[in-house]
Amino acid sequence: MKIRIKGNSVRIRLTRTEVDNFGKDGYLEEHTEFGGTTFSYALQKVQEGDSLAAHYKDNKITMTVPDAMVREWTTTEKVGYDANMSTGDGKQMFLLLEKDYKCVDAPSHEDQSDNYEHPTLTCN
Repeated sequence: MKIRIKGNSVRIRLTRTEVDNFGKDGYLEEHTEFGGTTFSYALQKVQEGDSLAAHYKDNKITMTVPDAMVREWTTTEKVGYDANMSTGDGKQMFLLLEKDYKCVDAPSHEDQSDNYEHPTLTCN
C-alpha cells in the first residue's frame, strides 16, 4: 500500500494482493518509523456511507471506504474512487483510492510484480 500526500490531498494505491486482502479482511495498515515516532496509514471498510472519507488521529491517517464500494472495487476492473471531503472552515480534502499499475515509461526501483498491468502507455 502506497500513500501520496500533497497539500490537501491524500492518494492511496494498492497492489493486486492488497486489493484481494482488503476485500476479504476490510482493513489494511502500513507503518513508517521515524526514530521514536511511528506514522501510520490505514484503509478501513465501513458499513455505512456513500463516499470515501478520512480522519487523522494519533499519527495515523485512516481512509474509510463504504462496503458497497469495497465489493465493487475488489471484484471488478474498476480502477478506483475519489471524493472531496469537507474539513471545516470551507476547506476541502481530495481523497483518491486506486489500484496500483505498473509504470511503463520510466524505470522504477520498486518491485512492481504484484501491480496491475497498465492500461495506457504512460505512467504518472
